[in-house]
Parts: sequence; C-alpha cells; structure tokens
Amino acid sequence: MALYAIGDLHLSFQSEIKSEAQRDSKLWQGHEERFLKNCRQVMNEDDTLVLVGDHTWGGRLPYCEKDFEYIESLPGRKILLRGNHDHFWDPKKTSRLNEQFEGKLHFLQNNYFAYKDYALVGTKGYCFEGPFYVDARGNILDFDRKEATHAASLVGRETERLQKSFDAATADGYSKFIMFLHYPPTNILETNSAFTKMAEQNHVEQVVYAHCHGEARFFDSIRGKKRGILYTLVSGDCLRWRPQKILD
Repeated sequence: MALYAIGDLHLSFQSEIKSEAQRDSKLWQGHEERFLKNCRQVMNEDDTLVLVGDHTWGGRLPYCEKDFEYIESLPGRKILLRGNHDHFWDPKKTSRLNEQFEGKLHFLQNNYFAYKDYALVGTKGYCFEGPFYVDARGNILDFDRKEATHAASLVGRETERLQKSFDAATADGYSKFIMFLHYPPTNILETNSAFTKMAEQNHVEQVVYAHCHGEARFFDSIRGKKRGILYTLVSGDCLRWRPQKILD
C-alpha cells in the first residue's frame, strides 16, 4: 500500500484544449497514454492516488464523462482535489459529486480522507500571480495592487475551506496530516503565506501542490524541507507523467 500524487492532467477527450503549450509541446503529446502506462507500472490496486487539480478542460459534467472514465481506469483509490480549471465542480456541491461517483472517485473539499493513520486534507488554494512589472533584466519593480488585494480575499476564502478540512479530520481523532493544494503555497514574492502558517500550526508533515507548468515555473514556490515540512511539486509535466510517491 502506498500514497501517490500528481496534478494537472488537463484531459480533453470531449473538449477543446485551451492551452497553447499543451497543444504544441512534445511533452504533452500523448501524455494520457504515458501516464496510464506509468501508473500501471508503479501502482497497485490497494494504493491511493491523489489528483491535485485541473483534471479536465470540460466545463460541465456532460463534457467530462470520458475524462472521468479515464481517471476511473487508473489503478487504486482515486481522490480528486479541485483546480482552477475544474469548472464542472461547484465547491458547495461536493457532496453530490461524492454521491454520484460513490465507489469510483472521491472528491476532496471541506472534508478529508484517511490514509493509514493520516488525514489527507486540502483545498484549491490561491496565490497572487500578477501582473508584475519588470525591468529589462526581468527584475520585479512593482505589481498590480488592485489584483493583489483581490487575491488576498480569495486566499482568505480558501483558508476557511482548508480549515473545515482540518476540523473534520481533527473531530474524528486524526493528528497526522498530509496537506494538498492545487495552487502553490506561496507566490514568487513570498517566503511564507497563510497556507504555510496553517501547515505549521497543524503540524503537517507534507504539503503537496501542482499548478506550476513549464521549467521556468517549477521553482516558483517552496520545494524541499522548510521548518520541518516537506513541500513537493507534482505538476504532471514536472514529473514527466510519472506519479510521485508521497508515503509508503
């Protein structure tokens, strides 16, 4: 039994690919087949796979059916976290998704799932991604203050949702946590954030996140150990479509 994670599959079996990089990059060509093959090579049916957001380009459930069939075909128990492109998912109706896909897929939002003696908690998260104003050398001189204020309000909403996840797990007696975010825990200007503080306050062992695409963005946030917490980026293109083992 092992716990794996990966994010940003961006499946499009019934929908249009909205990312130019995904359409043009060789790394993305046939990524569905490569990921399925890699999963079958390293995973067993008693393993758990957390998919850390941006599962599909389908904007509504009817346009995601084949994408979900693909995810269901992956080995092990599948837990899905909401990403910024997962427009099929109304966070207020997560319980309906869990009822609809009962026994097939599990949706992580305002709740938690158990793995051995750990609680898997999480939310989409958010961080300010600009606009940033740079000089000719690429040094950041300033940023859009209005957008930064708006981002702060979204961070506040997401920390409330994450707290519900922690509260549900704590109420059931869990004290060991793995925390999942779709967005990175910090932006390129931050060394700490509301999410890193929550991780530290709750004695989280690992923070797993996605969203950062392309080599230029792979180090936008924390990677490795910081203050005793292991931070891991699991964007699919960063992992070359091989699921990352999080725990044995």
